[in-house]
Amino acid sequence: MSVQESALVVLIPESEGLVGEWRSRFDPAATYGVPAHVTVLYPFVPPRLIDDALRSQLRALFATLGAFDFTFSSTRRFPDGVLYLSPSPDGPFEELTRAVSTHFPDYPPYEGRFEKVVAHLTVADGAPPEQLDLIESAVAKGLPLFAVARRVALLVGRDEPATWHVLEEFPFGK
Repeated sequence: MSVQESALVVLIPESEGLVGEWRSRFDPAATYGVPAHVTVLYPFVPPRLIDDALRSQLRALFATLGAFDFTFSSTRRFPDGVLYLSPSPDGPFEELTRAVSTHFPDYPPYEGRFEKVVAHLTVADGAPPEQLDLIESAVAKGLPLFAVARRVALLVGRDEPATWHVLEEFPFGK
């Protein structure tokens, strides 16, 4: 059995019609139950350490931040072949990650594996390049996609089918 983890994300339900089918087939996180999202901080606090005090800290932190509009207008790929939607502007997501990781320095984004964290919504991960080309073409037809970030969700789960779920959502206060 895999270890239970947590993550802070901005859920993007308005993208499900565009990317849901592709994610269900080509994104392992979707099979684990993780909805379409842009990651704020992963991995976050081990779920056994999530208590009322931590939830209060998160509530207070996100209450100091404001909602923001963004657009997905293009697809991109990471060198390892992950196809994703790139939000514009990406600055508010970077600021969100910075605020959380500054407040919780024991939990650097992606355990510090990347020099720069790139805000993204994964569409497909692990598909062959020719399949990625087809997915990219199909998704591009549905862009641009406009959305508003109004809250951050705390998710918990394991790398096993249908185990991830929203534990709580924290609205922005401004």
